[in-house]
Amino acid sequence: MTNFWLILAGCWAAFMLSWWMVARVFRTSEAKRMRSRLTGDASSPGRKAASQAPALMPVEDQQTGKIVLRLLARFQVRARLQLLLEQAGLKWRVARVLHACLSLALASFALLWYGLPVVRVAALPVGLLVGSLPLVYILRCKKKRLHKFEEQFPDSLEFVARSMRAGHAFSVSLEMLHREFQEPLASEFRRTFDEHNLGLPLEVALQKLAKRVPLMDLQFFVSAVMLQRRTGGNLAELLDKLAHVIRERFQLRGRIKTVSAHGRMTGTALSLIPMGVAGIMFFVNRESMMFFIDDDTGRLMIGAAAGLQLLGYGVIRKIVDIEV
Repeated sequence: MTNFWLILAGCWAAFMLSWWMVARVFRTSEAKRMRSRLTGDASSPGRKAASQAPALMPVEDQQTGKIVLRLLARFQVRARLQLLLEQAGLKWRVARVLHACLSLALASFALLWYGLPVVRVAALPVGLLVGSLPLVYILRCKKKRLHKFEEQFPDSLEFVARSMRAGHAFSVSLEMLHREFQEPLASEFRRTFDEHNLGLPLEVALQKLAKRVPLMDLQFFVSAVMLQRRTGGNLAELLDKLAHVIRERFQLRGRIKTVSAHGRMTGTALSLIPMGVAGIMFFVNRESMMFFIDDDTGRLMIGAAAGLQLLGYGVIRKIVDIEV
């Protein structure tokens, strides 16, 4: 038992050391970020430079931690995770997220491997599962934020259309959304307005908005605005029609969700029944069920059954998940 605690303490020390090392690589103060953005704008005047080095994009220090930066850049881990954090609306640092995943994975693996030798076969999958919890939370925040943005979007389109009919410019109408609407729509359009106000072309600012908010409706909006600026036309009327189409999609999605409710309930029931039967059998015929706990083959069978159950549940959810 003493060896277990020594190993656990050593793992924890390694976690903290690696956390400190990578945190030094990615730590950038707010003042340095602002200075980098202002330097990029001042040294790159003109439309072409603005599109190549957009404003309001933090410039990372390339002089420290080159090995770590190259390793993460090779697999595009840092860029993807940074974009995911922006889409989720979280002000976390990429280095801390990576270390949280690594720490949880290694700690849970060490705990099961050395503390509970009976379930060593599950140490690796459980470690990977626990290590992915921060990513699951980020994805959940992203989904919740995008859903709220999608609900606000039709009203914002109609607001912009009315504002333009009242004589305001399109960019000013975007800035007014910040005062009239709540998060997350308010901050996203405010950021788009600030980027355009600091010299970024409106087309590039809207494309960055569509990248931060990956919604089909917003893609339609960006395409419509860019097309109107090139060919002309009544943008206010176009936005009203787009808002009407989005609301029609909401109604169709609600009807499809009602029809597919039976399939979702079936998938949940089929996934819970085996666990319920296993629990009942554990109390009714304990000797037979102990085989799956004491024997290595039984533990492998439990792991395979759990994996197949998750796979089946995912397939059913994929079938009933109809995109509109």
